[in-house]
Amino acid sequence: MNENLAALIPETALLGAAVLGLLAGSWLPRRRQWLVAVLAAAACATGLTATAITMATGREQTVFAAAFAVDTATDTGRLIVLTALLLIVGMSVETVRAHKREAEYWVLLLMTGAGTLALIGANDLLMLFAAYLLASVPAYALAGFAKDAPGTEAALKYYLMGALLGITMLAGTALLYAAGHATHYSELATTLPSAPYGLVAVGLVGVLAGLLFKTGAVPAHFWVPDVTDGAPAPVAAYVTTLPKIGALIAGYRLLHQALADSGINWSLLLAILAAVTMTLGNLAAFFQTSVKRLLAYSTISQVGYLLMALAVTTRSDTAQKSLLLYLAAYAATNLGAFAVVAALPQARALADYRGLARRRPGLAAVLVVCLLGLVGTPPTGVFLGKLEIFSATIDGGYTWLAALAVANTVASLFYYLRWLGPLFLTTDTASADTHAGSGRWPAVTAHLATALSLTLGIAGQAVLTVAEGPLLS
Repeated sequence: MNENLAALIPETALLGAAVLGLLAGSWLPRRRQWLVAVLAAAACATGLTATAITMATGREQTVFAAAFAVDTATDTGRLIVLTALLLIVGMSVETVRAHKREAEYWVLLLMTGAGTLALIGANDLLMLFAAYLLASVPAYALAGFAKDAPGTEAALKYYLMGALLGITMLAGTALLYAAGHATHYSELATTLPSAPYGLVAVGLVGVLAGLLFKTGAVPAHFWVPDVTDGAPAPVAAYVTTLPKIGALIAGYRLLHQALADSGINWSLLLAILAAVTMTLGNLAAFFQTSVKRLLAYSTISQVGYLLMALAVTTRSDTAQKSLLLYLAAYAATNLGAFAVVAALPQARALADYRGLARRRPGLAAVLVVCLLGLVGTPPTGVFLGKLEIFSATIDGGYTWLAALAVANTVASLFYYLRWLGPLFLTTDTASADTHAGSGRWPAVTAHLATALSLTLGIAGQAVLTVAEGPLLS
């Protein structure tokens, strides 16, 4: 049994920093608790460095009875998650500065980030469920961190949906174990093809239910708009970005490694879910006036595009690299948009952004790039990600799904333009007051995220090259 702890440096760095941050926060005065934020950033930097070394040296391996795989998908996912976590730390500084529970915020963020990393490399059903819990429970507390009425409602809805679908996921795990007499993916790949069809099908649906909750896909999407709207902007940025990265890579690994030859037509199921998710998200976003709720439904539609890669997991050789590129591009672009929202806490509705281009041209430029980027406009990374994922979908035999995705992409331009239009209109006194920023950190984060989105669009081929590689079993 390989028990090489060095293979888990990114995960242990986050968890170790969480423990140290909790202890330090218990003793530090309130004005010094920003040191825990520095500790969180250092943990992310440590994880990024360790991942870069692993990728450079090619130290791919499975550890702890092969329950966790360190391979191309894991390392690329680590880079995306840790970079996104650094951006979220940046946009959170002004929100929690001098808060009486500031240290707790950073600890919860580190723990849920570690759970997301665990999801990415999970190679065993029990490891998958444990990672689901670690990624979910701290996030429930983060959703209600403000302790106001909207935050409390958001946390309650998030928890109830997570608990319900977590139990469903555990039941699905039990059924797959009953069918395949194993929990490890490579063993399930051998035993599930001869197992009872109905048992495997119901078990798979149960496990997918938990992963669909983490991604915010239909039919497990009901929590997304309320949690996004009720939570603080940096937390909303987190719940609409990082859980999707962990759950989608985890789902890809499960389907590719354990269920490729199971006989279950999960490919069609995921194609239908992708179609419904992207369409529902876009239709609901048309009528939103709250910027947070618009971004919430936008992220639901984005999940629909991402699920296309899972639908062709075993039908296209380019599914993996297209999924990883799209996840990286989406994370940077979505976080850039949310960083603008965090920088302008008083601007809650679309109309509040009236005249932003005149008063805050830098933030207006970021918003233009990020919102058009989410549509898939070149030269942003999402454009290249959509191009790759649509091509993989056609290659996998779902041309109708790719055509629907193109139609949805064109339709999504309408509600993004509803937000962008007011930026260039003449402002008035009332809307000018909403342009007062909360500090420089969210603005800096917004510019960094936008630069990263553009870089991924221009140098996306490098990401595609890095994202190629077999999954370990």
